[in-house]
Amino acid sequence: MSELIKHECGIAQIRLLKPLSYYKEKYGTPFYGINKLYLMLEKQHNRGQDGAGFASVKLDMKPGYRYISRYRSNAAQPIQDVFETINNRINAEVAKDPELLNDLPKLKQEVPYVGELMLGHVRYGTYGKNSIESVHPFLRQNNWMHRNLILAGNFNMTNVTELFDNLVKLGQHPKEKADTITVMEKIGHFLDSEVRKLYKKLKAEGYNKQEASPHIVDKIKISKILKKSSKDWDGGYVMAGLLGHGDAFVLRDPSGIRPAYYYHDDEVVVVASERPVIQTAFNVPFEKVTELEPGKALITKRNGRVVKKQIIEPLEKKACSFERIYFSRGSDAEIYKERKKLGRLLMPEVLKAINFDTENSVFSYIPNTAETSFYGMVEAAQDELNRQKNQKILQEKEHLTDERLQEILSQKLRTEKIAIKDAKLRTFITEDSSRDDLVAHVYDVTYGVVKPNDNLVVIDDSIVRGTTLKMSIIKMLDRLGPKQIVIVSSAPQIRYPDCYGIDMAKLEDFVAFRAALALHKDQGTYGETIKKVYEKCKSQDELSKNAVDNYVKAIYDPFSDEQISDKIAELLSDETTQAKVKVIYQSVDNLHKACPEHKGDWYFTGNYPTVGGSKIVNKAFINFVEGNKKRAY
Repeated sequence: MSELIKHECGIAQIRLLKPLSYYKEKYGTPFYGINKLYLMLEKQHNRGQDGAGFASVKLDMKPGYRYISRYRSNAAQPIQDVFETINNRINAEVAKDPELLNDLPKLKQEVPYVGELMLGHVRYGTYGKNSIESVHPFLRQNNWMHRNLILAGNFNMTNVTELFDNLVKLGQHPKEKADTITVMEKIGHFLDSEVRKLYKKLKAEGYNKQEASPHIVDKIKISKILKKSSKDWDGGYVMAGLLGHGDAFVLRDPSGIRPAYYYHDDEVVVVASERPVIQTAFNVPFEKVTELEPGKALITKRNGRVVKKQIIEPLEKKACSFERIYFSRGSDAEIYKERKKLGRLLMPEVLKAINFDTENSVFSYIPNTAETSFYGMVEAAQDELNRQKNQKILQEKEHLTDERLQEILSQKLRTEKIAIKDAKLRTFITEDSSRDDLVAHVYDVTYGVVKPNDNLVVIDDSIVRGTTLKMSIIKMLDRLGPKQIVIVSSAPQIRYPDCYGIDMAKLEDFVAFRAALALHKDQGTYGETIKKVYEKCKSQDELSKNAVDNYVKAIYDPFSDEQISDKIAELLSDETTQAKVKVIYQSVDNLHKACPEHKGDWYFTGNYPTVGGSKIVNKAFINFVEGNKKRAY
């Protein structure tokens, strides 16, 4: 994507099912789990670069010895900082006592971070917060082993205020309203409650507190705790947790909005946000890595037993399509095919825009993440070129010479690397106040490959704000002198905020929204439409979220996709632009053809998968009309 959007998080969870001695003997190191978790986080670096964290739990530790370790970082290179700190501590302890590497029970007892359960996390600060307190995993401590909770997740809740109020009604005093805190405290509340109930029963059977503890560990039901805790959650989430005594869980939201994959054999249980992460780190084939179903939890008990439980009744699956378009790594076999198909499905509209003139057209892509879609688009363009060649041969077959045949067959598609991103500038353009000034210099252009009568076709993953296109890319492409610039988006028009983890919160940031408003102004319906939609949104602002509809759709309803695309092209160019500018977006129907299992499309259609989504988009519109720059969630 040519514009920076903060998004998502990545989780990695490992449970070692064998003693540390097993991994030393087979793999040559007792730090097998730590090394694998490092690799899993590095392979998910694309999912978060603002912070990283690691937590571990040691099984069967005697009282008086630390059994939970955690380290978090918001340094410039947080993953490296986390694991350098861990390795430095381990190396320091081993330097003091080299025999630790041969005495693994003592190594586990004396050295922090070395354990059987590990939880890692990478994050983007989608709210602009990047303090160390905001970095996962979070830790809820207690002197009872089984009441310690470590939590990390990839999620955003739409009803944080409601969740906060529910905690207050339970008698708690949460220290802040952040969804991570409210979720952790909700789970913690029902964990405490479950432990108390179990102890009460065991006490009645004659057990004292010390005798009761191991029985509580055996009897505690994670699925029961998660069912009670998640009852009121509204959002997209994958929650990963460890309990101090050694149970672990990962829970996915009932619409399957956020992704989760797992792998299980006799050595390890592994969970990650992306399939290729597990494939690469553990060298396992595609078919061995399983997607965690919506509403289910993968639970690994302290004794190593692995079960899947339906925690929440699943809804219609609305897995985030942006994962497939852009966010997840394209090394996933399915995602690679889907991205190529996205490019291929765009080609009919591209051919119309260039009047089927493949000979005088140059095809390219911006940025590198659009390369796979570009391949699909070029393959479709090659099919068209082959059709044209066949047609010419058939038309001229009566008089075709060898020279003319060679001339026809030698025609090739012209594909070029037109724009190159200046990576050094990326870190400086994260704030709205400075983005416009610096964005014009983000790309360098390749001169000498475009002729004055050429169409220049450039594909991007998606077009969100349009700022980079307007301030930089189109101006630079125009200097090459083409007769037409065709900007192609492999994603449909982004029209609505995301409230499930992607940092797209303000309606006025979207170039599609601004284009729709401009069309209303052209038709003289701006004031009336804004007033009507605002009043409807306002009338439902205080209603129960179950009764709320998405009224912002009315802003787009009078116009076709093509009308909005054409207006976007107008907004992205100005009087200095010499070339004709055309913008082509993917259709929602084609998106679903390319990504049939990932039909989460609320940012394109306004069809939110949870009841809190419509309330959020209406609030975003109210904020826009009232000039309130705050986020709607």
